Amino acid sequence: MRRLTRTVATAALATALALVSACSSGSDSSDAKGGDGKALEKVTYLTSFGNFGRDSYAWVAKEKGFFKDAGFDVEIKAGQGTGGVIQTVVGGQADFGPIDLTGGLLQLGNGQAKDFVAVAAIQQRTMAGIATLEGKNIASPKDLEGKKLADTPGSVVRNLFPTYARLAGVDASKVTWVNGEAQALIGTLASGSVDGIGQFVVGQPTIEAVAKKKAVMLPYSNVMQDLYGNVLITSSKIAKEKPEMVKRFTAALLKGLEYSLANSKEAADILKKNIDATNPASAAAELELMAAYVRSGNSGTALGTLDSGRVAKSIAILQGAGALKQNITPEQIIDFSLAPKA
Repeated sequence: MRRLTRTVATAALATALALVSACSSGSDSSDAKGGDGKALEKVTYLTSFGNFGRDSYAWVAKEKGFFKDAGFDVEIKAGQGTGGVIQTVVGGQADFGPIDLTGGLLQLGNGQAKDFVAVAAIQQRTMAGIATLEGKNIASPKDLEGKKLADTPGSVVRNLFPTYARLAGVDASKVTWVNGEAQALIGTLASGSVDGIGQFVVGQPTIEAVAKKKAVMLPYSNVMQDLYGNVLITSSKIAKEKPEMVKRFTAALLKGLEYSLANSKEAADILKKNIDATNPASAAAELELMAAYVRSGNSGTALGTLDSGRVAKSIAILQGAGALKQNITPEQIIDFSLAPKA
């Protein structure tokens, strides 16, 4: 009888352990699988420049499950501008990130970077520009002479400034640049330490919220037409070895972008949930301003499209301004086989 009791008890314990194990295993498996039931692929994504409203679409793609449905477990890290994003992606510390296409052309055409490709457009027009505040006596590009500006060393605003200055009639040698971190730039401007900062023009609401003053924006697009804004890049290695993965990730990210533009307040709240320093009102306003740059008359019906002819025009502008040391072609920086079709 005692033997029977021990046998029954042992069997019951084994069954209970098996059930616990099965439940635990099932839960972990569910969390680690995408919409197709396959294990999620870990991906590291860099934002373009800190964590502002303009970059919230990546957090939205994660929060709404767009990345997971596409088969990805995505870690989002703050980028530090075009040069930093390129270096980190090419170096293998990140898989994807947005850079300003013009900044990428400058890096590639001057031998400062290689082994990266753009696979989708985020904005159809450049948002690069200089931001200042009322009272700084800066109302036009010429007023920048004799002033001190701050930006990260790898920012497209800073790297493109000599070309902008030349085309806008500014003596670049009379403008002083100092280094700053992406998230600290607006505070630096508000404190009065500098006269202006490199900034995307959609940052105006955030600048005004922090500085409590009206911002004055000098968009580069006023003197340089046909330049794209941010584009999504990956390493040449990933593009070559995992083209279908790149397409799936791009589609999920662009889905987050589209959702964010249509639901700016919700997107801002999602950013606030993940980045505590976020000002939701400013973040939403940035997205609303950015909408006009993401879609334009020549962007086609789909988000993310890239046109070889327009990229060639951008290259010609830079070459005409003497900003490129090497001749380059659109195909050297963009993998059109991976980009969304119009």
